[in-house]
Amino acid sequence: MPPRALGLLVILALDLLVAPLAATPPSGKIPLIGVLRPVAADDPHTEAFRRGLHELGYVEGHNVRMAYRFAEGRFERLPTLADEWVRLPVDVLVTDGTGVLAARQATDTIPIVFADPLAEGLVGSPDAGWLVITPVPNTDS
Repeated sequence: MPPRALGLLVILALDLLVAPLAATPPSGKIPLIGVLRPVAADDPHTEAFRRGLHELGYVEGHNVRMAYRFAEGRFERLPTLADEWVRLPVDVLVTDGTGVLAARQATDTIPIVFADPLAEGLVGSPDAGWLVITPVPNTDS
């Protein structure tokens, strides 16, 4: 999937989750989005995500706060990085690939937004307890 398309799909789902937080922040609280990536910081999907948020009116430091963690291809680091978001805690966690499994193991209360669930075999039924996870469908097919 092209980076821009992936970024926009994730942002659409994120918009549905964060918009109510940004519109009526309790006591002036700006929502914190935690981004957990299994890849390096220079991955093009990360920049597409940032651009897409900005295009939707989310300005870092103004009406949304962003924090990033990158496993740099060292997948064994993902559980530790996901645990950081739970301790912080973030309002929404955005991830992809194997980061979804680490995020799911770390929390069942923080909403998790991710893309391409079919490729990763991560789509579960609501009965299986996956309600906190919001998959964004891959439109590249």
